Amino acid sequence: MNAPILSVVIPVYNEEASLQMLFDRLYPALDALAKSYEIIFVNDGSRDRSAAMLTQQHKLRSDVTRVILFNGNFGQHRAILAGFAHARGTQIVTLDADLQNPPEDIGLLLAEMDKGHDYVGSIRRQRNDSWWRHAASRMMNKMRERITRIKMTDQGCMMRAYSRGVIDMVNQCSEMNTFIPALAYTFSHNPTEVVVGHEERHAGESKYSLYSLIRLNFDLMTGFSVVPLQLFSMVGMMISIGSALLVVYLFLRRLLIGPEEGGLFTLFAIAFFLIGIALFGVGLLGEYIGRIYMEVRQRPRYQIATILDTTSEKNQAS
Repeated sequence: MNAPILSVVIPVYNEEASLQMLFDRLYPALDALAKSYEIIFVNDGSRDRSAAMLTQQHKLRSDVTRVILFNGNFGQHRAILAGFAHARGTQIVTLDADLQNPPEDIGLLLAEMDKGHDYVGSIRRQRNDSWWRHAASRMMNKMRERITRIKMTDQGCMMRAYSRGVIDMVNQCSEMNTFIPALAYTFSHNPTEVVVGHEERHAGESKYSLYSLIRLNFDLMTGFSVVPLQLFSMVGMMISIGSALLVVYLFLRRLLIGPEEGGLFTLFAIAFFLIGIALFGVGLLGEYIGRIYMEVRQRPRYQIATILDTTSEKNQAS
């Protein structure tokens, strides 16, 4: 059996409420593309019936369905990396299982790849998220682009397409924590973006909390640039110069005016401000040291319990 042209990688975590709707829309959408394809579902340690539903779907469409079952919860991006490691297609598309991005729009991404683009990002046509998530996303996108020089209009949309060459480069990376769209962007030479639809979740709850979004952006900035450290070094230098000038100024006032009780609280305010800057710097250094700590342990990024793959078994038999 020949390798398929298209591989669709879908991470799944506690999505039993939306999986059947995904099956009902995804397979007809891919059949309509008239391209050979495979779908790789990666179950990221779901605690509901997701694994059982994926197993059943593999039995129903074993010709194009492959299922990777993790032995625990390792996170969305590691699940996608596992899918990349097993993908056989020359065009690889990632898609969330919550149906917020319609599977019918996969054809839009593939049309751009057929034009010669090796990376196709996506921009949600109409954001149906809460106002605070929309505002926070736009603010972090601008900050991230300035720091990392990675241009992604909508970093929160996981519906993206990659060429085989880009995926091969991603598979060679062994870092523990990374943001896959940004990592793939650094390996592409002809990227582009398309506008896709965006729907509200039909069922289930979002797996991304405010804390998760903050952590994601910290990973983005510390994983792809040392600019935050450089900026903090510059800020520290400026504060040091300012502090030296302040000491000289206060010394001159003491000589010319004498002791002043009213300046005590001003000194407290300045001291607290400088302490706050120092603590922020310690936290920033901690982010980078934490990333180093995660890498030097060299632990496996994920652990696979079972792989349901009839296509590989047929290949081996032939």
